[in-house]
Amino acid sequence: MKRSTVFSLVREQSVFMTAIVSLLTFLAVMALGIAISIGTGVSRWNTQWDLSATIQVTNPKNESDVEKILTANTAKIATINEISNDEMLRLMRPWVSGGGVLKNYLPKMWDVKFRTESDLQEISDKIAPLGRVLTHADALQTPISAGWKMIMIAGLVLALTLGAITLCISYIARNTAMLHKRELEILNQIGATDSFIARQMQIIVARICIIACFGGFVVAVPVLLLIISSAHSARIGLMAMLALGSSGWICLCLLPIAITIFALWMTRRTTITILKKE
Repeated sequence: MKRSTVFSLVREQSVFMTAIVSLLTFLAVMALGIAISIGTGVSRWNTQWDLSATIQVTNPKNESDVEKILTANTAKIATINEISNDEMLRLMRPWVSGGGVLKNYLPKMWDVKFRTESDLQEISDKIAPLGRVLTHADALQTPISAGWKMIMIAGLVLALTLGAITLCISYIARNTAMLHKRELEILNQIGATDSFIARQMQIIVARICIIACFGGFVVAVPVLLLIISSAHSARIGLMAMLALGSSGWICLCLLPIAITIFALWMTRRTTITILKKE
């Protein structure tokens, strides 16, 4: 035998609430997805450059000593590339003219990738009296800092969206209770428990949230994939590192479920609070 709820929202209210929760779920999934993508990008960016450094020697007398240190520690170096004067001139051409004179003042430079961070630190300490070791990770702190700021902004948007969802669910419960105040009084008079009435409210909210969260998630996923795909078109830089791993997708899939569970808990709490005031 089919069992119906004791009361429900009228169609216009149900459609409106479903649209609002769908929009908020869309924003929440987008904010979480962007935050996870940028976090993955920052992590990959750090991993890529943590072991890389540029060695710079300005005093020609120290060049042979530095070369001896590098040769003696080849086991600790993954790759090494000596930057020629012609290559440096080519890189500096947009900013400096008179390359013929500049050749006399160019430092000796090597682009080195070490095997471990301890190897980088050890060789840096040996070369420090003779020249400069410029780690790529330190040089790229500006984009990394920008990435963390974007994560914080996305996290703030997510927090505000979840707060809006909380207010929305509370409003649904309160609005339904006000519309059906007479039914609530009758239920109280015939001995219905607060848990039974709250369960009826939860059924209404569950229907709205399941449809809304599913719709918001389905719309958000292709938009999120489009953003990540557009970022990859940069090919280089932090934006090209954006990605959603398996754990990221699991978090995104769990978010609508978490919103629904939270909505049911919020509905029960709000309904019981209203009933106790009656």
